[in-house]
Order: sequence, then structure tokens, then C-alpha cells
Amino acid sequence: MADQPAAPGAAGPGVPDAPPAGPSAGDPAPAARDTSLATLPWDLTDPRDDRTLPPWFRRAVVLVLALLVVMRVVLWGFGELQSFWYVLFLAFFLGLTLEPAVGWLARRGLRRGVATILVMLGLGLGTIVFFAVFGNLLVTQLSQLISSIPDLLNQAVARINERFGTDLSTTSILDSLGVGASDLAQVAADLGVGLLNVVVTAVGLVFNLFTVALFTFYFAAEGPRFRATVASWLPPSRQRTVLTVWDIATQKAGGYVISRGILALVSALFHGIVFLLVDLPYWLPLAMWVGLVSQFVPTIGTYLAGALPITIALVQGEWVTALVILAAIVGYQQVENYFVAPRVTRSTLEIHPAVAFGSVLVGGTLFGAMGALLAIPVVATIQAVIMTYGRRYELVHELDGGQPAQPGGAAPLP
Repeated sequence: MADQPAAPGAAGPGVPDAPPAGPSAGDPAPAARDTSLATLPWDLTDPRDDRTLPPWFRRAVVLVLALLVVMRVVLWGFGELQSFWYVLFLAFFLGLTLEPAVGWLARRGLRRGVATILVMLGLGLGTIVFFAVFGNLLVTQLSQLISSIPDLLNQAVARINERFGTDLSTTSILDSLGVGASDLAQVAADLGVGLLNVVVTAVGLVFNLFTVALFTFYFAAEGPRFRATVASWLPPSRQRTVLTVWDIATQKAGGYVISRGILALVSALFHGIVFLLVDLPYWLPLAMWVGLVSQFVPTIGTYLAGALPITIALVQGEWVTALVILAAIVGYQQVENYFVAPRVTRSTLEIHPAVAFGSVLVGGTLFGAMGALLAIPVVATIQAVIMTYGRRYELVHELDGGQPAQPGGAAPLP
């Protein structure tokens, strides 16, 4: 029987297979092969390699490029419409501020549109009356106060030198701070020109106010319908959360702004009367300054705001006036803390002074004057949501002052 050819590997486990046949006549010599691709994972020149890119790769590349283009267009549009977003954001929070009053009128039988118009007309009428009575005086005194800043600094330095026997100068102090006297004068001049520009560009200002008022009206009058429209795009499990957060923002943030506005008005009225009686220069803008800062930077805001009128009185050499102003500010703060504020803010949200002050600084740094104005309402809304959905636990013994809890929450007497 003829022998059959041995199969590959049949020679035994220790015997290697026969080497492959040599190169054919048409193949190039081994030394002439291109070895530049030898370090790659596979030989790209091998025609038998049928590996290709996955089918989703091209779609993924196209999708990424499309997302980059869309993101670039959105960022460009957001930057170009920056002023519009500010107006819309301001109108939204003004609408939240008006909603408690609008809701109060609506619950008494008025339609929300009519109630919103009445509330906005009341605010507009009050603003018109104020500027009709004090507008000219306010602009005049504010311009004089800004223009007198260099003279006030010079007078303050002169009195310090006279009192302590030093040899300081305004120029040296400003140079040590990296600010020149000419820079300070230029800032004061720019502020003064800015006031004039506001008067000159009254048409643009009226247009902006009309735009804000229009959006504010829709946010306040159509608040429930707007919330329903937004919630309709969400599943039922999320709709209750959105409506709850919205109600919290309306009641807490809106109520906070209204209560603080009332307290600011009372504070400005009281301090304005005191400044007028003691014949303090620039009494009207200083009273408004104290009223606004004292309320929107609670507790410590009164003392921070009161430093400016006290400093002006000291620069004028009126020590008695400065002491009277200090006594009035401290006395009013105590009366407000114990009698006025609890009645006005009993149903609103209180914000820690450090949080309020920090939010104003952050908002002003990031978004300018508009950010500083809206910082506290935004923080009030965030704090209200955290207090509603956040979870708090009972303190351990070491963090609770080291005193065990008593029945009814009473702590033991020392």
C-alpha cells in the first residue's frame, strides 16, 4: 500500500513543521521589503486584512461636530443677547415679587390681569410721586457728593494730620494703594457724566422700563398658566417637584423682597428726617443709602451703611453731629430688630448676614449691578428650596453645647 503524505503537525509534538515554500519568482527579495510598518499592531499592507472602522464611527464624528457647531452658535447668541437675558431675568424676579400681592387680590375676586395692573400702577404711582418731590434734590445732591469726593479726602487727611501730628498727604496714600489722584477725579467725572447721560438717554431708559414692565406683567398675571405650561413638558413625578419649588420661590423670595422693601422705606424715612434735622450735607442720598444697605445686608448692613454719613460729618468737623447720627443709627437698629422687623418678616425667609453680603459681592462681580440687585432674591429661593427638600439631623451631644436635651426642648439652667 502506497504511503500517504503526512498531515501538517503529524511528525510529532517535538518536530516542527516543514518550512513554507520559498518565494515565487515574482516576489521581491526579503531584503527589499519595506520594514517601516513593522512596529504597527498589524501589517496595513496586507491585502487579506479585512478589518474596517465600526459602522457607528462616522455617525459619532458627525454628531460631535454638529454639537460643537450648535454650542458655538448658542454661546454666540447668548453673548449677543446678554442685555435681553438680564431684562428677562429681572422681569422674572419682579414677577415673583408681585405674585403675593396679585394672588391676595385674586383671592378676593379680581382677575389676575386686573390685579397685576393695579399692583403695578400702585408701584409706578409711588415712584412718580417720589421723584416728583425729591427727584431734583436727589440728583443735585448725588452729583455734588460724587464731585466732592477728592475734597472730602483732602479734608479728612488734613484733620488726621492735625489731630495726630502726622505728615500724610492724599497723594501718598493713594499712591500706596495704587490709585492716583487724577484717576479718582476721572472716576468722579465719569460718574457725573453717567448721570447726565441717563437724563439725555431718557427715551432708551423709558423703552427698557417698558420692556421690563411688559415681561413682569406676563410673569405675574400668567404665573399659574406659565407654571402649568412648563410642568406639562415633564413627567408627573417631576411636575409636583417643579410646582413646589415654584411656589416656594414665589412665597419666600417674593415675600422677602417685599418685606425688605418696606423696611428699607421705613429706615430711609427715619434716617432722612434725622439727617435733615442735624443739617447733614447730602442728607437725601445718604438716607436712601442707609435704607437700602441696612435692609439688603441685614443686621450688620445698618452699621456698614451708617459709616458713610458719620464719616462725612467727621470730615466736616461736626463731632456732635457724628455722635447724634451714631446714636440714631444704633437706636433705630434696636427698635427695628425687636419691634418692626418681626411684624413685617414673620412669614418670609431670613438670610444670614454673611450669606447676604457674600451673595451681593459675588453677584456684582459676575454680573455687575444687575447681579448685585438680584443676588439676594436668588439666594433666598435657593435657601428656601434647600430648607424644604434638605434633610437635617439631631445634633450629637458634643455639638449641642454638651447639655442633654430636656423635655419640651428646655435646656438646663447653668
